[in-house]
Amino acid sequence: MKTIKVLVADDHALVRKGIEAILNQEPDIEVVGEATDGRQAVSLTQKVKPDIVLMDISMPKLNGLEATRQIKHNLPGIKVIVLTMYTDEEYIFNMFKAGSSGYVLKQSVPTELISAIREVSKGNSYLSPLISTKVMEHCIHSRENADGYETLTHREKEVLQLIAEGLTNREISEELNLSIKTIGTHRTNLMRKLSINNIAGLTRYAIRKGVIE
Repeated sequence: MKTIKVLVADDHALVRKGIEAILNQEPDIEVVGEATDGRQAVSLTQKVKPDIVLMDISMPKLNGLEATRQIKHNLPGIKVIVLTMYTDEEYIFNMFKAGSSGYVLKQSVPTELISAIREVSKGNSYLSPLISTKVMEHCIHSRENADGYETLTHREKEVLQLIAEGLTNREISEELNLSIKTIGTHRTNLMRKLSINNIAGLTRYAIRKGVIE
């Protein structure tokens, strides 16, 4: 029996340990790593190369949406299952568009998460029954008009999250290992593309888009 290697990405220690305890009881599933934020999830994925990443959406430094995009870009063969409390269409649509293969709600029973992992490991998709098929179809097929967020580069999206989290240009430059001048340029481009002219507006936009809570 092939063992399914799983990486758990969630910023709550109790959630990570609970998931690990549940999954490690299964003979065909092994938790091979834990990530406390999206950036660490991307890094650990490259290091341990799991079969599946269980990805929370709302995490510090880099949210689950952008982390998923980076993981699928770097290692397309690795599957991502979203494990979240969010049922909003915006979240579902964006996560599947980013490349996730499954979407499971945290209020689901443990057996559902196990089933999702096994289905996705076979190359199938999985959507929690608590989310209706109609919502999934609407998210995937009916949302054709993208707003300004889709015009941002991956780096600009990272900068947007860090700005919304309250970091200064200097702090962002240290986090991303870029010059302060480069961060200033990204900030200017963000405001131009989104037609937003202040930090408060960028923060409100990030919350509305689900980039941060």
